[in-house]
Amino acid sequence: MKTLEGNVAVVTGGTFGVGRGIASALADEGARVFVTGRSVQDGAPIAERITGIRCDHRLDPEVTAAFERVNQETHGVGILVNNVWGGYERMVEDGAFTWGKPFWEQPLWRWDAMFSAGVRAHYHASQLAARTMVAGRRGLIVNISTWAAQKHIANVAYGVSKAATDKMTADMAIELRPHGVTAVSLYPGLVRTEKVMEAAAWLDLTNSESPEFIGRAVAALAADPHVMRYTGTVLVAASLAMEYGFTDIDGKAPRPLTLADV
Repeated sequence: MKTLEGNVAVVTGGTFGVGRGIASALADEGARVFVTGRSVQDGAPIAERITGIRCDHRLDPEVTAAFERVNQETHGVGILVNNVWGGYERMVEDGAFTWGKPFWEQPLWRWDAMFSAGVRAHYHASQLAARTMVAGRRGLIVNISTWAAQKHIANVAYGVSKAATDKMTADMAIELRPHGVTAVSLYPGLVRTEKVMEAAAWLDLTNSESPEFIGRAVAALAADPHVMRYTGTVLVAASLAMEYGFTDIDGKAPRPLTLADV
């Protein structure tokens, strides 16, 4: 029997990159997985055990409808991975690369995108999933975050939004703990997403991770009967690989990054 047989998972923003890899890894371990996102072809089976639900996480009625559909078709969400994010689009505007500009030269829409399609979207999805989890006294919420929460990387809005994600995780965990539900933030390393691979010629990928590697970290947490010991904390995917004994899809074991490395 696969380790997550009988579990129901929702991966927001699960059609590309990290989200796609997480969905794939959870399905490989036997979970029934629903992925949400604007690019999803609604209701289409993406792969074995993976179903897409078209959903714009900036629109509350669509998010509510997505979770209602999951609850109608299953016994309720047991694993939620908040991966959807905004603000990565339009890094070049009017011929200028704005992503790394100082805050006074940043487009204001980027702040709004990171909080509406990112932090707020995670909060809303967690609200909806937590109701089922609390009722069943079990569940796992994973908020995908980055080292930008702890160190200046790229721009101010990015760091503030990721720090907000980690603080949200910590506070959610306090309220969820009495109900047997775990909430963690998870940091990937350098992930070989579609966008990263477009720039592969200019990057050092020797310690990079596949999108599925992050999924294996989530699957290991979901299968751990003692996962509550981690609730409210920040976890690094490669460190979890060392603890749980899994490797990347190529058999390699990426080195865990620390704050000094990024």
